[in-house]
Amino acid sequence: MSETITQTPLEQEKPAAALPREDILQELLKPEVQQSLILLVEQLPQITQLVSTLSKSLDFVQSVATDEVLKNDTVGAIQEMAGPVVGTVKNLAATAIEAKDRADASTETISLFGMMKMIKDPQVQKALRFMNAYLQVSGERQSGK
Repeated sequence: MSETITQTPLEQEKPAAALPREDILQELLKPEVQQSLILLVEQLPQITQLVSTLSKSLDFVQSVATDEVLKNDTVGAIQEMAGPVVGTVKNLAATAIEAKDRADASTETISLFGMMKMIKDPQVQKALRFMNAYLQVSGERQSGK
């Protein structure tokens, strides 16, 4: 380790192959280097398998990343799935805004008889059924059924 500190910057930049043969042999005689080499040789099959898998993965990622047809198909599929959702959300938002504006503009007092008349409306019935089902499901989930 002290050799590394005392080397000049040019010597440190030299690849291991450029070192004199005696220096390489000196390094190989060190017990820690021998132990590291033994471990490395024992792990070679796994390292080879890992490198092979990484290489295949890299090839796949590069082919997918450069495939314009796949990119266009993916964008098209996402737009196709998102289109109806966006339309539904826009419709819901527009309906809510319009309903709020109408409710703000109205000064009508809704009486008990007015509510009874409203209950007969199919949209109110649908909303009440949904609300009832939602409350049942919510209650079941809270009680752990």
